Formats: sequence, C-alpha cells, structure tokens
Amino acid sequence: MPIAKIEVCRPRTREEVAALIEAVYQAQLLALKVPEDDKQIRYIEHKPEHFPVPPSKTANYTLVEIQIFPGRSLDAKRRLYAEIAQRFGALGIQPTDITIVLHEPPLDNWGVGGKPASEIELGFRLDV
Repeated sequence: MPIAKIEVCRPRTREEVAALIEAVYQAQLLALKVPEDDKQIRYIEHKPEHFPVPPSKTANYTLVEIQIFPGRSLDAKRRLYAEIAQRFGALGIQPTDITIVLHEPPLDNWGVGGKPASEIELGFRLDV
C-alpha cells in the first residue's frame, strides 16, 4: 500500500503527468510487488518560486516521496530507484534531476479500515 507523491517545479501536459504517475506505479509493481489495484500516487506541481531547485539540478528536478510498509529488502529498494530513474529517463528527466525518498513508518502507524495495519491481513508480502 505505497502512497507516493511526485513533486515538480515546472508545468507539464496532462499526458506527461499521466506518464510520470504510470512510471512510479509500474516501478512499484515490479520492485515492491504491490497488488495490481494499489495505485495511490499524487502529482504536485509547484510554482517555481515555491520550490527552489538545488543548484546542481535543472528545471526538470523531480522529487518522489513514497511511504511504504516496512519490510522491503535493500535489493527491492535498489530496483525501485533504478526503475523510476529508467522510466523517468524515457520521459526526458535525467537521473541527476531525480531524488527519491522512502519513508517506512511502522505498521502500527498506518490506519487501515479503522485498525492499525499491524492487526490486519495485508494480502501481500512485505519481505521482497
């Protein structure tokens, strides 16, 4: 049940936005083995003055933050980073303009259906 956020500082077309969201989704499916119907990805476009770009980056700078249940291996995370970078590269975003941050709050800190995620059957494996 990843919850992802893609943040950018320049306008993109509807098709470009859809492609970025799909790129993160496909990377999650492959690397994290999430269920097919688990697509919780938000796209946020900031005004340039509200999102300063680090000096070594371009206007294509893209920040991806993903909150995931803990338990994924370092190899799964490596694959996730590589898949996102490759897919964004195909959309014209260089790896040097991509920052990906994973947050792994404990299952007790996820409320799902009114219960802590630690107390429900998730329906998929976390140890990938």
